[in-house]
Amino acid sequence: MNPSNPIIVQSDRTILLEVDHPLHAEARDALAQFAELEKSPEHIHTYRLSPLSLWNAAAGGMSAQSVLELLEQYSKYSIPPNITVDIREYINRYGRIKLIRDGDNLLLTSDDAALITEVTRHKRTQPYLLRQIDRHTLQVDASRRGHIKQALIHIGFPAEDLAGYTDGSPLPMKLQTTTTQEKSFEPRAYQYAASAAFYAGGAPSGGSGVVVLPCGAGKTIVGLVTMADIQRATLILTPNTIAVRQWIQELRDKTDIPPEMIGEYTGERKDIAPITVSTYQILTYRRSAEGQNGEEQAEYFPHFSLFTSYDWGLIIYDEVHLLPAPVFRITAEIQARRRLGLTATLVREDGREADVFSLIGPKKYDVPWRELERQGWIATAECHEIRVGLSEDDQLNYAMAETREKYRIAAENPAKQSITRHLVDHHRDDQVLIIGQYLDQLKTLAEELDAPLLTGRTSNTQREKLYEQFRRGEIKRLVVSKVANFAIDLPDANVAIQVSGTFGSRQEEAQRLGRILRPKSDGGLAYFYTVVTRDTRDQEFSANRQLFLTEQGYRYLIEDAEAILNA
Repeated sequence: MNPSNPIIVQSDRTILLEVDHPLHAEARDALAQFAELEKSPEHIHTYRLSPLSLWNAAAGGMSAQSVLELLEQYSKYSIPPNITVDIREYINRYGRIKLIRDGDNLLLTSDDAALITEVTRHKRTQPYLLRQIDRHTLQVDASRRGHIKQALIHIGFPAEDLAGYTDGSPLPMKLQTTTTQEKSFEPRAYQYAASAAFYAGGAPSGGSGVVVLPCGAGKTIVGLVTMADIQRATLILTPNTIAVRQWIQELRDKTDIPPEMIGEYTGERKDIAPITVSTYQILTYRRSAEGQNGEEQAEYFPHFSLFTSYDWGLIIYDEVHLLPAPVFRITAEIQARRRLGLTATLVREDGREADVFSLIGPKKYDVPWRELERQGWIATAECHEIRVGLSEDDQLNYAMAETREKYRIAAENPAKQSITRHLVDHHRDDQVLIIGQYLDQLKTLAEELDAPLLTGRTSNTQREKLYEQFRRGEIKRLVVSKVANFAIDLPDANVAIQVSGTFGSRQEEAQRLGRILRPKSDGGLAYFYTVVTRDTRDQEFSANRQLFLTEQGYRYLIEDAEAILNA
């Protein structure tokens, strides 16, 4: 007990952290290992202990004792007894049930006979059980390995999967020490460490899991290092065609794999090769099957065959937090393949983090964003929230609008245009992205700023052309919709102005900041501005969007647009 410490642990599993405390940064980094940030107003941040946050900690090697020691180190008061019990209980649940292979049989085992009995009687797990072998062992339907893992996590006992993996087709490859542009190349220490944590030297405990690294920190390189470790045919899934091309470019640039052994499987091409790069969009394309009499039958996904069309030894899920629900379904059925998830944030707006845990795997590696910033691997970023007011007419419209329409009125507030013009002018010598959600708003800004507009309707060819012009400095500013949230390599972008977003999406905020985090050749700062309408749903959603970045150590400077314009 030390009243001068920065945190208070409460019996409802919440943890309060003082922001203006000298030990704030230390305590924040400790809490991020096993708790989730829920609220982040100015002075007190609220974290919560959850089963999933504790299971991820356990999967990463943390013990209940190490969690309790960290809480005691930073807590003002003694830890409530029920919290001590909860932490020990939840962390000890991970691995109490194990999935193992015995020949062709898939077995569930536990030293706890009562727990095995509970599993046999639970309606969620019963459909996947074949028979009970003894008090400690159940035989499971081997084709339903993912489904039993989903069921077990839903009843509160995540399985440790030690059943191993199909080797997959051999693919000898190595990383180059020099790129095609004659630049020296060597993965960074944390990229090697991330791959090693995932692969675990080929042990059954390795081969499935998620690596969490900030945008701009080189998650693609982690994928390449892992491929070089495993040396097997690999399927890479990405958010869009631009990302597909970037992966292919990196493979050609930094490995010795011949171009003909790398295939693109998108809406434009359907090549399958020992390394195939595809999109979630093409995989979730639905087609209606026709019956014998021509009547329409149930929908199916014709491109799911990609998962079984080659003897894959590794499947990489880029931006795994975006994994669509249908791909979860097929992933449940391919648990014998090694699976690597790459992401900047484990946050999912649909709440399916538990499915990522059970089907892709637990978090195997992460580094606080601020730590990589201190080491110079990502740019130092300043975050600003700039608040604007509504006109009298818009205030009346806002007051009378339905709840959902309120956000749009506030997000498209015309008053955002003048402060955006001011910021663009202030950063006239920088590479500026103006990012938003609503096309009418973006079209207006593009016209006012005399800047190209890039949306989902822009062809891939035109997108690549604009990105290349931006990289070369021929274009100093781009107005972009949410298509620019993901997997775009614009290393010289150093200013982002967000005029509207997807409600309270924390993952989107992280992705948008990530667009400007590539380290700058001149060592300069990155600037992230989010323009919100004061005292509206826009401001409320903005507070929620900022949660993840606040957890990573970023602080938003709150400013008044009128004061900036009149300065």
